[in-house]
Amino acid sequence: MISLFSVLSFGQTKEIDYESGIKKEFTSFFESIKDKNIENAVNFIYSKYLNLIGRDQMIKVLTLSYNNPAFIIDIQDFKIDNIEAPQLIEGEYFSITNYSFKMQFKVDWKVIHNPELVKEKINGTLVSKYGKENVANFNNGDYYMVDAHMKACAVSKDEKKWKFLILEENYKPVLKGILPQKILDKF
Repeated sequence: MISLFSVLSFGQTKEIDYESGIKKEFTSFFESIKDKNIENAVNFIYSKYLNLIGRDQMIKVLTLSYNNPAFIIDIQDFKIDNIEAPQLIEGEYFSITNYSFKMQFKVDWKVIHNPELVKEKINGTLVSKYGKENVANFNNGDYYMVDAHMKACAVSKDEKKWKFLILEENYKPVLKGILPQKILDKF
């Protein structure tokens, strides 16, 4: 009876370990982006992706996206909705993480050239990325409220230290050379 309890306890601990590790590190990654600590956020990105894109280029992209004075982003209500059990594929563990957050996205139109064209592009981009039902436009495009539901892939060699990739359909061509097909099929 004691050995059965030990086996069951060990199985439960292992499950909790990967979940708590992914939650802790993904939350740190997300908080770094939210706090505009871009260099720290890049430390959480999967190395194979960074090797392809380049660390400096990734910092530039994230800085333009999240630390741009023309676009004010306020992320709220971040939560991890689900973490799949890791799969060992070619020496690495892969786990799909579903997460969500609310985001207020405001534009400083005084610094934007051709604001009407940019309003159309921003609205189209937000709707295509998050879905029409998840994007609310206020004051004729002065700001948006977005209810985002997204996926990330957590990757680890030891199920202790995790790195991440945001999974979006438009990134799939680049990710084909980085992620196993089993994982690509999940988004």
